[in-house]
Amino acid sequence: MKKIALFVDVQNLYYTVRQAYGCHFNYAAFWKDVSRDGEIVEAIAYAIDRGDAKQQFQQILRNLGFTVKLKPYIQRADGSAKGDWDVGITLDVVDAAPRVDRVVLASGDGDFDLLLERVIQRHGVEAVAYGVPGLTAHSLIRAASRYVPIEGALLLKH
Repeated sequence: MKKIALFVDVQNLYYTVRQAYGCHFNYAAFWKDVSRDGEIVEAIAYAIDRGDAKQQFQQILRNLGFTVKLKPYIQRADGSAKGDWDVGITLDVVDAAPRVDRVVLASGDGDFDLLLERVIQRHGVEAVAYGVPGLTAHSLIRAASRYVPIEGALLLKH
């Protein structure tokens, strides 16, 4: 049975799924889809804490088996905002890769293309990327061992 490490860029999924489909990502269906091929031994969801009522959503993720990592949302004086987990996700994927057979990254962010290439080359793991069609960087799709489009059962329709 394959050991799988799962990493979710919550902000990226929230905005790309909403933009493409006008709905939400189905984390339960995602967990089921990923675990079909093996055992999820590590699962981390990276989110931005805006101090609002997202606690229920975070609890749903925890109930599924995710560790939820939160980073504060920073509003700059010039009106721009900062709140991404790229470095944290990268460090955790690099740390997990030697312990697992497959790394699954749910994000369409092309900044992760080099990360997937590196863990494939250095650790011989399979690197699977889940992302929204048309909103997932082509470089990420090319870097992954396998790309899974977020569609159908992976969407929470109202």
